[in-house]
Order: sequence, then C-alpha cells, then structure tokens
Amino acid sequence: MISRKNIVNYIVFDWIAAVITWLLFYLFRRVVNDMALFGDMPIFTPSFNFYLSMILYPIMALGIHYLSGFYNRSRSRSRVLELLTTLTTALIISLLAYFAVVIDDVVTSYTVYYKSFFVLFVLQFTLTYFFRLILTSRNYAHLQSGKTIIPVLVMGTGRMAQKVTYDLENKLRKYGRAIVGYVQMDNELVADDFLVLGTMDELEVIMKNQPIHSVIIAADAIEEPALYNIINRLIKYDVEIQFPPRSFEILTGRVRLSDVDAAPLVTLTEPSMPAWQQSVKRVFDIVVSVLALALFSPLMLYLAVRVKYESPGPVLYKQERIGKDGRSFNMYKFRTMYVGAEQNGPQLTSLHDERITSYGAFMRKYRLDELPQFWNILKGDMSVVGPRPERRYFINQIEEKAPYYCLIYKIQPGLLSWGPIKIGYSDTVEKMVERLNYDIIYMDNMSLLNDLKIMIYSLEVIIKGRGM
Repeated sequence: MISRKNIVNYIVFDWIAAVITWLLFYLFRRVVNDMALFGDMPIFTPSFNFYLSMILYPIMALGIHYLSGFYNRSRSRSRVLELLTTLTTALIISLLAYFAVVIDDVVTSYTVYYKSFFVLFVLQFTLTYFFRLILTSRNYAHLQSGKTIIPVLVMGTGRMAQKVTYDLENKLRKYGRAIVGYVQMDNELVADDFLVLGTMDELEVIMKNQPIHSVIIAADAIEEPALYNIINRLIKYDVEIQFPPRSFEILTGRVRLSDVDAAPLVTLTEPSMPAWQQSVKRVFDIVVSVLALALFSPLMLYLAVRVKYESPGPVLYKQERIGKDGRSFNMYKFRTMYVGAEQNGPQLTSLHDERITSYGAFMRKYRLDELPQFWNILKGDMSVVGPRPERRYFINQIEEKAPYYCLIYKIQPGLLSWGPIKIGYSDTVEKMVERLNYDIIYMDNMSLLNDLKIMIYSLEVIIKGRGM
C-alpha cells in the first residue's frame, strides 16, 4: 500500500536524486567538455546557467515522474513496474535535458555528445532507482514483518469467505493484508474461528469504527441488486472494494492480475485508465480550464450581463451534484431559468420548457451556460471528459431502473461525455439510464484517445447547436 506519507517520501528523494544527478553531470561537463581541470578557471566555478539549471532540472524531473503516474496513490506497487517506469522516465528526462542544454555545448569531438547523454542517463536512472529501491524495500519489509498492516474486512461467513481467508493467510500475507473481521450476510453459517463484527444492518457502524482499507465481498450467493446496494453503502468510505471473480468476469477479462503470486480478485474501485494517462488527464484538465477561463472571460462577462438583463436573479446558478466516490459538490452554471423554477421540486427540462428564459435557451443550445464549470474542473471536482454528474434526486430514480449507477462513482464526472453525443439531451429518466450505459462503456474503456474523440464529437454538437 502506498500512503500519502510514502508518496511524499518518494517525491523528496526523487528531488534529491535529480539535484545530485545534475550536480555530478555539471562536473562531468566541466572536466570532459570544458577541460576545466587543466585550465586556468577552477573546476568549481559555476557557468552562467548553473544556478538556473539546478532549479529547472529537478522541477522538470519531478514533472516527468508525475506524468508517468508514479505518484498516483495506488493500492499496491509492482517492483518490476517500478523498475520499468524509472527506466523510461530517466530516458525521457535525459533526452529533454540533452536537447535543451547539452546539445549547445562546444566540443572537440561529436563522440562527447554520446558520452554526455550516456552519463546523464546512467546518473539519472541509477540515483533515482537507488533511492526508490530503498523506500520500496523498506515498505515491503514493514508489510512482511507486520509493522504495517493493511486491514481487510470480509463480507460473508460461508464457503466463499473461507476460501478468501485461506488465500489471504497463505498467499497474500507478504503484502501485509490482515483480516480484521467478518460481516454476516443473510443466513450464512459462521465458522468458529471467524471474528464476526456484525451483520449487514451494522455495516456503517463497522466501517466507522474500524480502520478498513479493503473490503472483499465474499458471499456464497448474492444477487446483482444486493451487490450494488453494498457498493453504494461502501463507496463513500474510500476503500478498495473487491470480490472473487465469477465465470463472467473471467471470460470478459475483468480480472486483472497484478502479481503472479496473488489470488485473483475483481477490483471495482480501480480505474481502467493506466496510471500515466490519469496523470496526463489531470494536467490536461488544469491547462484547459486555465486557458478556457482566461480566453472566455470576455464572453463570460458578456453572458453575465445578458443573464442579469434578461430576468431578475443571480447570474450564476449553484447546484449540488454527486461526483467521484459519491461525494457531493457544487456545480456552477449560468442561470438559464427564471427564479423559482423549481419551487415545486426538481424537474427535468424539456425542449420547450416555459421555465427557461429566451436567452437561456440560446445558451443551452450552444452549451454556453456550462462555461463556469471550468472552475469546477480546475478545482478537481470534475474533468473535461467524464460522465455527467447528476443530482441525488434523479440518481435515486435512476437506481430504481439501473442499480449499477454506483459503478461510475469511481471516476471523475465530466463536462463532456459520450452519452449526450449518442442520445442527445436527457429529458426523461429512461434517457438518463440509456446515457448511463454509455458512461459505463466509457469507464471500462477509458483512454486519452477516447477522450480526444469525445471532445471532437462534442465540439461538433456544440457548433451545430444540438446542446439541448
């Protein structure tokens, strides 16, 4: 398990490795390239760009490490993946530094360029991996010795729970996983050696009183509605939710094997997008939202004036929506309805809704009312691409028809999504369910390429005025 404290340790030591790397490489350039050892100028006299490069190089290195996804708070870390990631980032960092600085060096032979790149790459990789290996080895040692425990709650007390218990005690103990107790489900029998913490009715109390990291749903027989009900109750606790794979998950490739010595489990809370793409996606969200807020500020000022002139009331409309991990946040839009439009309760808007102002209809047609949501994206409540966030009132109605709605809680909601492209504006609960199905497909196939496709198609929808 990689805690926030461990992530900070990796960042600090990566920074130290980058500083030492650049300092040693600077000395190498002075000795080999500038022949300072045999010249009149002392070797430790910095060149004009020394201090600036000592600041910029570590910043660049940490930026590349972040984009690689190394600092993502994943639940486990493979040593092989850590080695390959460090090797790849060292190569990229060395190439960027080489073309930014080293290629301008005045040298007596072109072979010096190759030597310089090789030395920089070896230094960057060796020092970074050396510190990471120390930290990772220490973390694994703490797990295996029992100093660090990853508490696991098993839901179930029957045959499947016994199998999960065997796997944890005999195959996963080296990962520090330890069962802290069991939750009895329905009328399952309880083994004598099972520490039952309570029943399903007491699940919330158990989660609050126990430092649970992972929950394994190991009921002998469970229907899908009951499974989704459990997920809905657990999602808000920021825990890893897993269950032993059934034939369906095995045949459809839902089982992801992270370690050959580990028991296979389906992880419901693990995004399908690779770690490095998640990091790039977040950086893209920040860059796009900053640029959009800056470039569209004159337009948003004009829209604000028009909204205020159109009808009395606030310019911005703040509405509570449900986002990642089932947490609520305030989503901002330009007001497109008359004040008091929902005094009789939440209602879905229709094509010719009398509650919508004339200019509000224009803004909805071209999605201009959603421009303030770039602030939500910048804050991290939303992403540029992702499932559209809904209100709890409508989520409750959707879950009556599609109890698997809770599955989309594992990713950030978005400004643009695939559903509206395929089915248009959702003015009924049935259309919202249909849109949800597209969101589930997107979630299982998340990638930067698919995000790009959705943005292109969404741009076409906006230009053609099919926003509503």
